[in-house]
Amino acid sequence: MQAKDLISARVSLAPMAGITDYVLRSLVREHSKSALLTTEMISSEALTQVKDVVITKRDNNHSPISYQLSGHKPQMLANCANYLQKYADMIDINMGCPVNKVVKGTDGCALMRNPDLAQEIVKTVKSNITIPLSVKFRLGYTFDELNFVEFGEKMQEAGADFITIHGRTRSQMYGGNANWKLISELKKNVDIPVFANGDIVSIETAEKCLEESQADGIAVGRGALGDVTLIGRIEQYLNKGIYLPPPSLEQKIETLKQHLKKEVELRGEDVGVKFCRKFYPYYLNGFPGASRLRGEIVLINNLKDVFQTIDKAVCRN
Repeated sequence: MQAKDLISARVSLAPMAGITDYVLRSLVREHSKSALLTTEMISSEALTQVKDVVITKRDNNHSPISYQLSGHKPQMLANCANYLQKYADMIDINMGCPVNKVVKGTDGCALMRNPDLAQEIVKTVKSNITIPLSVKFRLGYTFDELNFVEFGEKMQEAGADFITIHGRTRSQMYGGNANWKLISELKKNVDIPVFANGDIVSIETAEKCLEESQADGIAVGRGALGDVTLIGRIEQYLNKGIYLPPPSLEQKIETLKQHLKKEVELRGEDVGVKFCRKFYPYYLNGFPGASRLRGEIVLINNLKDVFQTIDKAVCRN
């Protein structure tokens, strides 16, 4: 299958470390039949040491799905990609992560400062897999190093089938605003599909991003947190012109409980409940007394008491 077939829905779930795990992908898929799902970032160094069944876990209905790898050693990445292709429909190489511990190891966005190595990685991985290969990167490392057009051209030349570009520099991290208009410069200079990423939090911002970037589609990251319906709703709007409203607060609460239950089933009660704490602010955004409720449930380590505390808060409202 070619990359263009995997991204026909024109929307994808952007990879987020420690976020886009099996459970979140499953919840997104319940509302989207054909959007491209992407796993959380998988370290090639770590995968070489331990074959993590939680990270690789997927269901049959998760396709199309891309597995994202990080690293800077071409053959190690190639070996990991070869192993992961039995789970994946596409392999994605992370060249955009801005986090200090990643770039200090010359992974993630640090590769934008070493395009020759980045090319070698893509060439080596491409020659070791039989499924499409994509690359995710940013506008550049800093505003003085906006090399995204040249970098994208090099990735295409090396054999990449698909590009996702975040409209910020590494120095911006996740602050400021994503520059969607700049992405159009990349789109003009490559022949492979380009997806735009950054600040897509609604159907309206998705439409505006596509207009400004002239991209083939969009990748939704933080906008999907607390709203697992967003990707499916964007998919419906872009492909069928159907506008579905955002979930109500009551629906978001029910999804939070579902999310908690599934994480407990996957990881065990103690770990699963603690893992979900990072999602509380997103699901409870706009809920009356959200700050008080978050303060209560963040201290609870068992599912029954979390549910009871949430239910009491709902009754108070």
